[in-house]
Amino acid sequence: MDTLKSMRVFATVVATGSFAAAAARLDISRAMASKYVLYLEERLGTRLLQRTTRKLGLTDSGTAYYERCAQILEEIEEAESGAVNLSATPRGILRLTMPVSFSVRHIGPLITRYLEKFPEVQIDAVLSDRRIDLIEEGLDLALRVGPSPDPGLIARRLAADRLVICAAPAYLDRCGRPTRPQDLAAHNCVLYSYSAAGSEWKMTGPDGEHSVKVGGNMRANNGDLLNQVVLSGGGLMCQPEFLVGEDLRAGRLEEVLKEYRCESLGIYAVFPSRKHLPAKTRTFVDFLVEHLAYSHAAGQNPGVPRRG
Repeated sequence: MDTLKSMRVFATVVATGSFAAAAARLDISRAMASKYVLYLEERLGTRLLQRTTRKLGLTDSGTAYYERCAQILEEIEEAESGAVNLSATPRGILRLTMPVSFSVRHIGPLITRYLEKFPEVQIDAVLSDRRIDLIEEGLDLALRVGPSPDPGLIARRLAADRLVICAAPAYLDRCGRPTRPQDLAAHNCVLYSYSAAGSEWKMTGPDGEHSVKVGGNMRANNGDLLNQVVLSGGGLMCQPEFLVGEDLRAGRLEEVLKEYRCESLGIYAVFPSRKHLPAKTRTFVDFLVEHLAYSHAAGQNPGVPRRG
């Protein structure tokens, strides 16, 4: 007999409370339902159900086995649903939220290419560095940049990036270049309001781990604004490479303390639940995984679109 079919019958018998009700739901005979459960008991070498003329009851072994059965059958249902979604045409409005600087610089071109590939999808994007409640706002998806995703949500890692401590050469010529992490405390350090680290800049180098309390005369909730302040000589900042990489390569910004590594950041797609994920959401996330992962592996900034 089919073990998976037997598990479905057993779980249905437990859920309905009788062989007759399970047989009716599954469109099989009562005798066949009984045979499926008997097959499982013989295969496992243990009794799963206590049968009386009035009711059925689970044995201890039956209780443990039913819990695992229910979990396995749910996972199979999700896998089958995913396979159905895979063949479905992505359509409808995809509502998502994204951090401002990252999405403006790197996601816009990818959105254009995604919509060319899936013309029946429309995108409604909310740009905000604030962590928006997906369920409360009725959103399908969020792109998040940070050390880890929010607990309680389903996250898929798209790419990785690193934090860079940098300043304009003019500022460093005027105020000096830090040679050790402790030197940062004497500098004007502009801060990102939504940073998980706050004003504690953490890094690891040849002499171990360091955590330095920094401060300055500027704080903002947008990385591009901080970037402009620093480019004009306003101080030091600790920002993702996807934001400062172009200015570093052009010499407009200079990385300091290169022998020290700040914590890495993950770029995540976050959704409320993975169950019955719509095709529009799944295909958009898959598209980002393909292109952002390619860019990172090629040594480019994690958001630079793949060409070709």
